[in-house]
Amino acid sequence: MASIGAVATTSSTNLQANNLNLQDFLNVLLTQLTYQDPLKPMDNQQFMAQLAQFTTLGQTEQLNTNMSALLNTQATLQSVGLIGRTVDITTGTGPEAGTATGTVQALSLSGDTPTMTVQTSSGTLTGVTMSQLVNVH
Repeated sequence: MASIGAVATTSSTNLQANNLNLQDFLNVLLTQLTYQDPLKPMDNQQFMAQLAQFTTLGQTEQLNTNMSALLNTQATLQSVGLIGRTVDITTGTGPEAGTATGTVQALSLSGDTPTMTVQTSSGTLTGVTMSQLVNVH
């Protein structure tokens, strides 16, 4: 059974290491101009095509950032509505995995994703994420 609110995330460190900025693009462009064959100069259309590709790449990265923020906001809004509700959650991983039923007592918004405190018959579970939810009653 798929869990509610499971969201795949990417490491921001990996994305930052691979990002190119406008200065990088201009450096590549200047290098191309410096080392081009004077008898066969690059066509202006090629430069414009490269600039359009770079602009599209920047806009796509901005869209990905905005979508990630939207997903985080949606997860927060969903978790706020769970306070006081009875939920089934997965506990443990691998062979120790199981499910527990309890009531959401509190919500923490201090990290990247919201975490909940769930009161079960066997005790209190803290740090429960939206991806651990199986069912909401």
